[in-house]
Amino acid sequence: MKLSDHPTVKAYKEQKSQPITSPAILEAAVLKQMALDAGADDTGLIDLSRDTMAPYRQDLLDVMPDAKSAMVLAVRLNQTPLRSSVHSIADNEFQQAIKNIKGIERQLVTQFKKIGIKACSMSVGFPMEMSRWPQKVWLTCDKVFAIEAGLGQMGYNRLVLHPRYGAAIILGTIILSNDCNQYDRPLAFNPCVECGLCLKVCPTGAVKKTNNFDFTSCYSHNYRERLGGFLNWVEQVVDSKTPAEYRRKVSDSETFSMWQNLSIGAQTRCDRCIAVCPAGDESIGEFIDDRKSYTNQYLKKFKNLPETIYVVKGSDAEQHVLSNFPEKQVKYISNGLRPLSAEMFLGSLAHIFQTNQSEGLNAVYHFSFTGNENLAGTVIIREKTISVQEGLAGKADLHVTADSNTWIKFLAQEKNLVIALATRKIKIKGSPMLLKKFAKCFPS
Repeated sequence: MKLSDHPTVKAYKEQKSQPITSPAILEAAVLKQMALDAGADDTGLIDLSRDTMAPYRQDLLDVMPDAKSAMVLAVRLNQTPLRSSVHSIADNEFQQAIKNIKGIERQLVTQFKKIGIKACSMSVGFPMEMSRWPQKVWLTCDKVFAIEAGLGQMGYNRLVLHPRYGAAIILGTIILSNDCNQYDRPLAFNPCVECGLCLKVCPTGAVKKTNNFDFTSCYSHNYRERLGGFLNWVEQVVDSKTPAEYRRKVSDSETFSMWQNLSIGAQTRCDRCIAVCPAGDESIGEFIDDRKSYTNQYLKKFKNLPETIYVVKGSDAEQHVLSNFPEKQVKYISNGLRPLSAEMFLGSLAHIFQTNQSEGLNAVYHFSFTGNENLAGTVIIREKTISVQEGLAGKADLHVTADSNTWIKFLAQEKNLVIALATRKIKIKGSPMLLKKFAKCFPS
């Protein structure tokens, strides 16, 4: 049979003679109504050409090279389950909402195709691009997209606060190959009422009024069964010579929790900053009418709840739990964050810096890497802040020159520092105590 005689080819040629034409410019109002009809609680549209989208644009174009616009969706969470001290109830609400928004996205992509609009739904949370770990494994930054789409503004808790639903939302993104006739812009006000309840309830002290959100403290506890925490658990399994030794490191309850995450789906350990947040039209009334009752009902029960908080020894989180939550038990873990290159090491420092551990340290560090990587960087730690610059700037209090491969293995505790110094694979110029103080700022 000739290819031209095949029934599929004939059907295609017939269909091609009556194509579904996609409008060059999409009607924003029509798209938004389709999203609401599909079950989204709110939606906004952004153009990928705007400057704020520049850091994320290439990832979206890798998925769909002709992408021009993005539709950002919000699906509300029911707050009563989130405010339960029984965390499996909150996790179930999250899982159902994520399943819901994934279904809405898929439904919309299917509907768009029928009317000639090319679209692709991005992943909500997991799955992500794990081949890129430990660098950025996600393809979309839904929080940034949602702010650009006018769906809310960032609160102290580093969550997008919707003007109606507050922190109780799940976000998703669909990219489109067409331009739209109208795009949304960020909200002119922030729904955050600056009550500070998220700061008070956070068991690790990760939430702060300033912009230096402590990513690693939140991540190490809340994501204990995900990503770096999972790596740490696997290494505990491998390092245990007997079942008894494993049980001394990991309780049966923790093993079952890991099983639950692997079999049922990735879950979290906290989310208290969502539970106590009064932002948004639907929650603000209860907070305004009786702040004392609101605080007693939603804040105190979480603060006084006996539970295990996972922290890295020597971290700000350890200090915070011991000082503020006497009812809670600390368990020491590794966060599983290990740079795989010298470039990654320098790039990660600002994210894993522990503010309080740097108290009293004012120093300039130069790093020169050789071998597989030839690069240099300057790290300035001063008055509990950190800045990282390319190249060697200013006068160094300590200069570290290292073979890049040796340095990475040293950070992973696979190389002994004394031997590396003796073999000149790592050289330091300045006081060794400054290297010790530097390491204190980045416990892992």
